[in-house]
Amino acid sequence: MDLGPRHREGAHSPQRKDRKPKGDNTVTATDTATTSIDVLSTLALRGVLLEIANDFRALTGLSFAATYKSTNMILNLIAEGATADMTIITREAIDRLVRDGILVADSTADLAQSGVGIAVRAGAPKPDIGTVAALQRTLLEAKSIAFTRLGASGVHFAQVIERLGIADEVRRKAHIGDAYIGEVVARGEAEIAVQQISELMPVAGIDIVGPLPDEVQKISVFAAGVFRAARNPDGARKLIAHLAEPGLAPVLMRKGLEAVGSAG
Repeated sequence: MDLGPRHREGAHSPQRKDRKPKGDNTVTATDTATTSIDVLSTLALRGVLLEIANDFRALTGLSFAATYKSTNMILNLIAEGATADMTIITREAIDRLVRDGILVADSTADLAQSGVGIAVRAGAPKPDIGTVAALQRTLLEAKSIAFTRLGASGVHFAQVIERLGIADEVRRKAHIGDAYIGEVVARGEAEIAVQQISELMPVAGIDIVGPLPDEVQKISVFAAGVFRAARNPDGARKLIAHLAEPGLAPVLMRKGLEAVGSAG
C-alpha cells in the first residue's frame, strides 16, 4: 500500500522495492529485505531516528526507511491494510494492535515519553502559561491557535479547552492541521502552536514557551512493536532494542523527550 509522500524519509536508509512512495520528501535506493527496515513512526520520534540512523547502520549493517505521521493517522493506515516491519506510536495504540493480532506481543518496548507544549513565532513575546489560569487567559487573548486534528496532542488539547470551558472561543480562531503544526506559526499564519514538545523542537522559526501546566498536562509514552506481517522482523527487533537502550537518554533529551518514567 502506498503511504504517500508526506514525511517519508530514506536518505539514510534504503526503501523496500514493494513500497513506491512519491514526492519531494522521498529518496529511493536499492536494498534487500534483510538489510532494510521499514518503519511507520509517529512524528514525535522523528528527530531521534534521524540522529541515530548512521550509528545504527555502523553497529548493525542495517538501515531503515521511515514514514512519519501522527499515531491516529498511522492507525487509520493500518486499518486500510498498510503494514511495515515495525511501528512507533503511543503505548495505548501499541497495546491495541497487539490485542488485534497485528503486532507481535513479545516484540514491544517503551522508548520515550513527551508532554504537550506551546510555541510562538521566533522573537515574539512569550505568554504566561505557568498556571492553568494563566494558560486560559493566554488562549483567550491569542488571535489564533494552531493544533493538530488527529495527533495525540491535538486530541488532548481539545479535551483541555473543553475542561476549561473555552472550547467555542478557541475553535473559532483555530488553525487545525496535521504534521508539524509549529510550521504554521513559523509562517505567521497562527500566533500560538500546541503540540508535543518533541514535535515543536525541530521546527525552525519558532520559540518554545514551555509545557502545559501539570494540572492539564498529558505525558504520552511512545512505544514500538514488530508487525506480524514484517518482512524483516529480526532487523526490526534490533532497531527497537537500540532505541530502548538507556544510553540513548541524552539524545532523547536533545529532542524534547525523556526516558519513560522520568520525572518531568
